[in-house]
Formats: sequence, structure tokens, C-alpha cells
Amino acid sequence: MSYKSLLTVITDPETALVPLTQLTILSSLFDAHADALCLGIDQTQLGIDYGATNATLWQESLLQARKDAKKLHELASTVLARNEVNFGTLDEVSLIGDLARAVARHGRFTDLIVLNKPYGPQDISENEALVEAGLFQSAAPVLVVPEDRLLQRVPRHVVIGWNESAEALTAIRKSLPFLQRAESVHVAVIDPPRRSLERSDPGGQLCQMLARHGVSCEIDVLSQSLPRTSDVLLRHAEDKSAELLVMGAYGHSRFREAILGGATRNILEQMDRPVLMAH
Repeated sequence: MSYKSLLTVITDPETALVPLTQLTILSSLFDAHADALCLGIDQTQLGIDYGATNATLWQESLLQARKDAKKLHELASTVLARNEVNFGTLDEVSLIGDLARAVARHGRFTDLIVLNKPYGPQDISENEALVEAGLFQSAAPVLVVPEDRLLQRVPRHVVIGWNESAEALTAIRKSLPFLQRAESVHVAVIDPPRRSLERSDPGGQLCQMLARHGVSCEIDVLSQSLPRTSDVLLRHAEDKSAELLVMGAYGHSRFREAILGGATRNILEQMDRPVLMAH
């Protein structure tokens, strides 16, 4: 298995270089086609009455969004052409509240979406919406990359977060091109419940499935030694020198995680290495 169609979505020149660079690296590693969707964001909100300035404000916002999209298109074309990969670029304008539809329209036809870490020093308001749109609307896996730790090669060591959920299994299936090339894959099972279907052999069936795909993996049963599951996963990834973490995303609702917290949101906030997620 291999990734043959890769996509990134960029909305801001200041943060565009990270996903574009990661896109070119992966395109070379997998001999894949790289696409960059350059979105100019129209910040006006439908349904809001801006008074007498309505028409003028909408027109100015639309013109600015078109200019932004063109600038991003030029940047993406320059970066991708310089790295000599097969690529395509497309510039569009999207309302801030309509990002999901724009991402879904292109993301559903790609094998992997590469996006910025949504939280951090250069926190751009659209980044969180792009990650969630990729996960929920496109049905494609999303590789989220921090700016200081890109994948420079196919990862040799990978950690999988396994909790028997459909989301986790989807992420694992869609990360097989990485897993099959890795030297070691560690399946992390944190405090498996006593009444689990896998209680006698946590992660055993998963490892059997992966072994049939040529993946060499080990099961690491971990205790909840830290307050949050995300902390345990990130520490285990560091202990195993993992270059990539694979996990399911949003097993609970986005609203619940936004208010109460959850493993997905915590990982996205604290991640210090690339994370491949799927829903």
C-alpha cells in the first residue's frame, strides 16, 4: 500500500511553509501527487446585519480574500516547483463559516491531508476548523505536523494509541503505508477495561491483523500513571523515540471535548511530533 494523492490546505502565508514542506517530502517518499488548496478567507458572517455598510463591507472582504488566495497560490507554486514533485495548485475563496465544505470537496479524493498543528505560538483561527473539516467531512486521514518536527523520512518508529474504538481502527488502517515501512510499531493500550472483549489479550487481534500486512509490532500495556491519557501517550512516544503517533480522533463529540477536554484536543494542543488521526 502507498499514498498516491496528498493534499494540504493553506490559508495564511505565515504558516503555509510548514505543511507545504511536509507535503513535498512525503510526495518524494511515496512518489505521490501533491495538491495545494489555497483558500482566501472571506471573514464576513452570513446572517449578521452590518447596517448601512453591508454591501461595501462584503465587497471589500471578497476582494481581499481573492487577493489572499492569489498570493497563497503563488507561494505554493513556488515551493512545490522548487522541490520538483508532481503537483497541482488551486486557489479559491471561502466564507469563514463554510471551510468544511471547501475542504471536503477536495479532501474526499485524497489519500492523506497534511495540515498545521492547530494550536501553538502561530495559532491561526482557521487551523482548528481545517483539521476538524478534514477529519469529519473528507473521510481522509489527517497528518498534523508541528513546525519544529517535520517527518524528514518515512518514520522508523511508530506508536499507536489503541482503545478498541472504531476511530482508532480507522486511523490504523489508513496509516498502513507508514506502518508497513516502519522498523518498529508499538501498540499502546492504556488500562484496558476488565470487561473488554480483548481482556485476555489486549491488542492481540490488532497485532495479528497488522502482522498479516507485514507490520512488525509489539503490544505495550500501560497504566494510567498520569492524569490524562494524552500525557501517557505522548510520554510513551518519547520513550520509544517514535517519529509518528497514530490515533483515532474525537471518540467523544467535539463540543464535549471543547468544554471538558479530551484526548484528541489535548494531543493537538501538546503534540511535539507528527500525529496521524482519523475519525
